[in-house]
Amino acid sequence: MKHLRVGFIGAGNMASSIIGGLLEQGMPAENICASDPTPEAIERLRQLAPVGTTQDNAEAVNGADVVVLSVKPQVMAEAAASIREPLAASGAMAVSIAAGITLASLEAALGEGTPVVRCMPNTPALLREGAAALHANGACGPAQREIAEVILGAVGSVCWVPEESQIDTVTALSGSGPAYFFLFLEAMVDAAEELGLDRETSKQLAVQTALGSARMAAEGDIDLQELRRRVTSPGGTTERAIQSFEAAGLREIVSAAIRAAAERSRELAGELG
Repeated sequence: MKHLRVGFIGAGNMASSIIGGLLEQGMPAENICASDPTPEAIERLRQLAPVGTTQDNAEAVNGADVVVLSVKPQVMAEAAASIREPLAASGAMAVSIAAGITLASLEAALGEGTPVVRCMPNTPALLREGAAALHANGACGPAQREIAEVILGAVGSVCWVPEESQIDTVTALSGSGPAYFFLFLEAMVDAAEELGLDRETSKQLAVQTALGSARMAAEGDIDLQELRRRVTSPGGTTERAIQSFEAAGLREIVSAAIRAAAERSRELAGELG
């Protein structure tokens, strides 16, 4: 960590979060350099930490061991073209967190033989509570895969998927997933308010319930079905609610939504590729 040098192409919210996580884990600020064409983004990053900043992408790549591509998918081709030569000269690995950009597209843009890791993070990374899935191309060795884990592990949990096509499922599950939970919380708060509870209290109770439930699922060794069963007393209020969900086809609704999101991810990959 103390010797790793990281360049960031793009200094937006996700890049700033990863940089903050790396600094918390002990990476020296002088080992990080981020580029962005927007002076406002650079200024926000400077307020976060005394890392190197520039508006020149090539400068951010020079001397780096790994380059994190944290730009919007629509400008990836331009960003990749701007660093192709310095990336080849440095021999650095590239880690892309841009949704929909395939490894084939990245390799074509950055140069054949470039070690590339494609990653799908999610917005809770902004609070160091993210979930990221990674897939590496054949040019990445074990040490480079470990470096990628360090970079993304700075803002949450990391897992590897064996097939790049599974990134579309990851996008539908964890990438888009926060919005599903926000929608469910919104619906819970609306329902409680309709039953006479004030909105602020409803939100407080719903959000804390979600937080506590997620911790029970994450920190214990009990499977989800058993956790649900332990809350659902026969003949009680929870059982009645669960029966209502099941009768309305909740599982089918969730399955259809995730399939739709995965299909859209595949469509976007085709459009952007």
